[in-house]
Amino acid sequence: MAKVPAISDAEWNVMRVVWEAGRPVTASDVVDCLAGRHDWNPRTVKTMLGRLVRKGALAYEEDGKRYLYRARVPMEQCLKAESRSFLDRVFGGAAGPMLSYFVRSSKLSAEEIAELKQMLSGKEK
Repeated sequence: MAKVPAISDAEWNVMRVVWEAGRPVTASDVVDCLAGRHDWNPRTVKTMLGRLVRKGALAYEEDGKRYLYRARVPMEQCLKAESRSFLDRVFGGAAGPMLSYFVRSSKLSAEEIAELKQMLSGKEK
């Protein structure tokens, strides 16, 4: 299993495009996908792709004059590492206080509340 690199907030946007595509993507694919969400210059996106390759989050292969990028680390693995980092930094590693905070400060639908109750009930068993 590949080591999970530290990914910046901006790089997460790029990684999401690659993960959601589910296939190798070109820099142009990423630029086009992010165009409606961010006012980034294509050069900025290419810089982030290069940075993610150096960090080991992405791999690439040459396809003529273009590069095809693919994720080297699954999204779930990055989510787990990022969640653990957040939990440790902000809540001292304690999940209970974090969950309490988010439940108290978030607007939850009836379906979300039922799902939380079911999850917690499963933890009691």
